[in-house]
Amino acid sequence: MPKHALLGYNRLNRTHKLSIAGVATAGAAALVFSVVPGADAEQRKAATAPKNVQPLAFSAVGTAAKAQQATIGQQAEGSAAKGRAEAAAKKKAEAKAKAIAAAKAKAEKERKAKEAASRSAKRAALPTSKPAAKKTYPNNLDGWIREALDVMDKHDIPGSYDGIYRNIMRESSGNPKAINLWDINAQNGIPSKGLLQVIDPTFKQYHVDGTSWDPYDPVANITAACHYAQHRYGSMDNVNSAY
Repeated sequence: MPKHALLGYNRLNRTHKLSIAGVATAGAAALVFSVVPGADAEQRKAATAPKNVQPLAFSAVGTAAKAQQATIGQQAEGSAAKGRAEAAAKKKAEAKAKAIAAAKAKAEKERKAKEAASRSAKRAALPTSKPAAKKTYPNNLDGWIREALDVMDKHDIPGSYDGIYRNIMRESSGNPKAINLWDINAQNGIPSKGLLQVIDPTFKQYHVDGTSWDPYDPVANITAACHYAQHRYGSMDNVNSAY
């Protein structure tokens, strides 16, 4: 560029420079409106609105959603709390039922134990067994022989009904008060007495416990005579004559 041209530009005063800047700015504005035809006030307002401001409707929807979520959360928590309370109440009721059942079982067990103890005490108070009725015998030769045999059995003294009966009939004919006053024993002062004609020394020596000490007693006389015969002959059954 020629130096004189630059020098001419430099000669422009301050007023000329401001005029030129104003013309340039107006031209730029006219160019914008010519490129975006039909731009109205709303478009310009939207273009110049702050970018960080959201529409009012979107903000209201967000708030309602948050409120609904909070309500749902509260309902869920309430339902869970109700479930926990019901479970705790059920568990407590079951524990109470078990405790009642255990108490009833214990009471029943104690009742049965008391009843058993009472029955045992009653049984202990009762006689263990009824005393055996005392055996009785007829007051005759048959009864005397049978009673003598029972006594002899307790003392292991041998002898039979027939052997005793046979010797009694030979010695006294069945008379328990019979006495021999003429034989050698009588002459010696110890006459034979009773059913089996036993002298006093023999009766005393072979007396059987549990019988009378009277030589004329039928049972005492028979048992003493059989005891003597056991030692001398083995048994009264072996005696067939005076002994």
